[in-house]
Amino acid sequence: MFRRTFWFTTGVAAGVWATTKVNRKLKQLTPESLAHAAANKAIEAGHLLKDRAVGFALDVRDNMARREAELGEALGLNAPVDDRELPAPRRHAAIENRNDPKYVEGSTYQKHSYNRNEDH
Repeated sequence: MFRRTFWFTTGVAAGVWATTKVNRKLKQLTPESLAHAAANKAIEAGHLLKDRAVGFALDVRDNMARREAELGEALGLNAPVDDRELPAPRRHAAIENRNDPKYVEGSTYQKHSYNRNEDH
C-alpha cells in the first residue's frame, strides 16, 4: 500500500509540474504576451542602435576636427598672416559712374536700359 501511495503522489506531482509548465508556455504564446515581448526587444534594440549612432557621430566629429587641423597645417591656413603680402581690396561699382572720364555718352559700350516696359 505504501508503494501505491508513493507512486500516486509522484504521478500527481509530475502532473502538477507538467501542467504548470504547459500553462506558463501558453501564457507566453498569447498575442498580448508576444506583442509585449516584441515591444521590449524593439526598445532594447533602439537603445543599442542609438548608443552606437552617438558613438559613431562622436568618432566622426573627432576625426573631422583632426583632419581639418592637418589640412590647415598642410595648406598654411593656421600660419600668421602678414598684411603687407595681401593685395589691396578691389571695389566694384554697382552703378555706372557718369563722373568717370572713361564714360562716353552714346558709346557702344554703354549699357542699355533695363526698362521692362520698353518696346523691343
